[in-house]
Amino acid sequence: MDEAATLGKARAVGINHVALEVGDIGAALDFYGAFLDFEVARRSDTAAFVYFGDQFINFAKGRRQGPDERRHFGIAVDDKDLARRRLEELGVTFLDGPFMDFLDPWGNRVEITTYAKIQFTKADHVLRGMGLAHLRKTPAALDELRDKGMAP
Repeated sequence: MDEAATLGKARAVGINHVALEVGDIGAALDFYGAFLDFEVARRSDTAAFVYFGDQFINFAKGRRQGPDERRHFGIAVDDKDLARRRLEELGVTFLDGPFMDFLDPWGNRVEITTYAKIQFTKADHVLRGMGLAHLRKTPAALDELRDKGMAP
């Protein structure tokens, strides 16, 4: 039995989804769909569920707070340069700092990162199902995983 189980704690396995509040569901799907390829699983006037393989974003109508300053979420993509170009074509302004962060039209702070360069790893069968079986981790990302005993 692992240590967490003996302490009576559930072990976190990962992030299943992120819920984002937006002003308009159709506009959110148009905005995010202009630079990301995803599957819309369900949609109504008040919510939409867009899948990236085995994970999803739930767009929910009703954002009322101001723009996020530090709170953000990251989306891993196969081609960060392509995402940047598409976002620039949309007129998105990137925030100052070392990362590719921007505010969506409703003030949600988004960071775009490259799948190959980070520890986050999709299972091989999920990548195949997404048509992304060709993606490979960089040596630095593999070293980070090896340091944690999560890569050969």
